Amino acid sequence: MAAEATPRINARYLESFTNSTVRILGRVTNLRGDSATIDASGSIQVHLNRDAHLTLNNAVEIIGKVQPDLSVRVFQAMDFGSNIDFNAVEAVVDATHRHKEIFYNAD
Repeated sequence: MAAEATPRINARYLESFTNSTVRILGRVTNLRGDSATIDASGSIQVHLNRDAHLTLNNAVEIIGKVQPDLSVRVFQAMDFGSNIDFNAVEAVVDATHRHKEIFYNAD
């Protein structure tokens, strides 16, 4: 059985991936209880699980499901520290959608 594809997206692509599992790399801009806000070419509200340990202003990779309100329910979160080239991140996201047949099923 093949693993579910988790395309890399940013805030611009949220609406296109409602009810889908995705990967998002962004900077943590706000933490409040079991939710956070990340900046991934726009603001994204994320609902954290108990295992998520984020640090304000650090980069984080989120694997989660886009909800109908365009927030993301987190399945897994990994802190990437503070030394991330977000221009490179954007280039990867753009390539993912420019060549979607390689990365995910666009049906």
